[in-house]
Amino acid sequence: MGGDLSRRDMMIGAGAATAVGLIGGLRGADAFAAAAQEGARGLYMHKLPPLSYPADALEPVIDKKTVEIHHGKHFAAYVTGLNATIEKLQKAREGGDFSAIKALSRDLAFHGSGVVLHWIYFETIGPGAGGAPGGKVGEQINKDFGSFEIFWKQFAAASKAVEASGWGVLAWEPFSKTLVVMQAEKHQNLTSWGVMPIMVCDVWEHAYYLKYQNRRDEYVDNFLKIINWKKVDELFRKFCLKG
Repeated sequence: MGGDLSRRDMMIGAGAATAVGLIGGLRGADAFAAAAQEGARGLYMHKLPPLSYPADALEPVIDKKTVEIHHGKHFAAYVTGLNATIEKLQKAREGGDFSAIKALSRDLAFHGSGVVLHWIYFETIGPGAGGAPGGKVGEQINKDFGSFEIFWKQFAAASKAVEASGWGVLAWEPFSKTLVVMQAEKHQNLTSWGVMPIMVCDVWEHAYYLKYQNRRDEYVDNFLKIINWKKVDELFRKFCLKG
């Protein structure tokens, strides 16, 4: 993994550091690996991962049109932005010109984190889901928060209270070996070094506005009904319980 990360020159900043670890790990995940390709000059370029369920499968919580726009337009734009930034960084290295490094580093963090969070978002929601988690992640939530009910109250409150655009995030903190609830503003701000997000609630308005308008609280409350905890448990086991 170390060679891959240095070759792609990913990511700068706390949020970006999280993105690096997860993007690197996702290269081994079928859904993500199938959506990537080697680009010009050996750069690792990304493609938009396909949805694993029909666009209308999240109704009535999230409508078909929102899913189509969110996945096909917004998520796709972050993939495009990440690839463009990777190309620009390679050109800067080849030309020895790093005069734009501040802007490129910011773009790398923003688009890279956007790709990771959207992948997790669409991967860990789905039809026939909801309820309380089981498996290892359910055990860890009970251990770290006292109960699932307490966890959800904190997660929902954090998601509703994100300032402007951002995310509610359930993440694994590897140093204390605990699950934590965090907020992210935009995609990359307010994160913590080393945390690994395993479930996220997108509270950018494009994620819910067609159905809920300005009623973010209602959207977050309903979001619980579409969380696929089996998928969350898979991510938790794969990326957080190694070693």
